[in-house]
Amino acid sequence: MKGKLITLEGIDGAGKTTVLDFLRKHPVFGEAVFTREPTTNWIGMAVERAIHSETDPMAELFLFTADHADHVARVIRPSIMDGKNVISDRYYDSRIAYQTVTLQGILDDPAQWILNLHQGWTIEPDLTLLLDLDPAVAVSRCNSREVQTKFEKIDFLNEVRKNFLELSEKQPERFCVIDASWGIEDVKKQVTQALTNLF
Repeated sequence: MKGKLITLEGIDGAGKTTVLDFLRKHPVFGEAVFTREPTTNWIGMAVERAIHSETDPMAELFLFTADHADHVARVIRPSIMDGKNVISDRYYDSRIAYQTVTLQGILDDPAQWILNLHQGWTIEPDLTLLLDLDPAVAVSRCNSREVQTKFEKIDFLNEVRKNFLELSEKQPERFCVIDASWGIEDVKKQVTQALTNLF
């Protein structure tokens, strides 16, 4: 029996780290394989360098995609085929949400182009938990971090948030949108309910 793939998405500062910490300690969901994008291998390290530099947007997209391909081949597919459930902090939806913004004016239809780039080889999640938060609140949270990325700006994140919500509207059967402005206990309840419904 195959395992399930659950992905956690949202703009920077939406609270994914807090939710992941909760899930890791959960008596049921904590048994899953926890992973992330960018990964921690050498391609993922190249992605991290790109995030903190003025890398060309197309080059950045291909770095993210290469890291995703390696992630699917090395972690996601083997784990699922082995019957293990996988929870990933970011996945290809982040690529569509973020790189659609960075590639405006470079490609005619960035979202569709990126989607086409992933066709035929990636694995679609069984459930995507989308933590939705006002970018102004998210950026105020990000400002407390020691290291910030070039993406953590309100105008930019407004566009990213819009892209995430559009993705969720197109695939309501896969996405569960969670109001991340609520208190952490309420967010945990929403997450627990969504995962309970899946299993």
